[in-house]
Amino acid sequence: MLDEVRRTIERVDETVVSEIVETLAASPKIFIYGVGRSGLAGKAFAVRLVQMGLNVHFVGDTTTPIVKTGDLVFIISNTGETMSAVQTANIVRRIGAIVISITGSTNSKLGIASNIVLELVQPRDDQKKRMAPLGTIFELASMVMLDSIIPLLMSRLDQDETSLRRRHAIWV
Repeated sequence: MLDEVRRTIERVDETVVSEIVETLAASPKIFIYGVGRSGLAGKAFAVRLVQMGLNVHFVGDTTTPIVKTGDLVFIISNTGETMSAVQTANIVRRIGAIVISITGSTNSKLGIASNIVLELVQPRDDQKKRMAPLGTIFELASMVMLDSIIPLLMSRLDQDETSLRRRHAIWV
């Protein structure tokens, strides 16, 4: 399974990753959306972005503000066909927000509705799918890619681990 995650990540277009970093750095507000395990990957990414001091919200939380023109909406969906993800992309694009998606296909409805697509192409082999069912490779590759974006964004924003630690939740 780890080999498949590695191969999936190796297929990623580094210019797309650079474009994502620049877009994140320039965004006034960042909204993240995903359903199920894709949503969990998105929430983990949101935590790191908050620790960087960015204005981040997870779509669906009760305190999420309205998306406005120029905001960034980051959507994660393996198939790119999840109805709520596609609807979210289409609505926020009409508002004038930028949509970045992580999906298994740039030709999916979500991919087509996105400004920037980070495509994670997974194995089609049925045996490999049995060893990692229901999008496991996509979810793991998403987590790794999102965590890989963090140090690039830290560098772009001139931050280090000390600056993140100052914003890290500390329970007394």
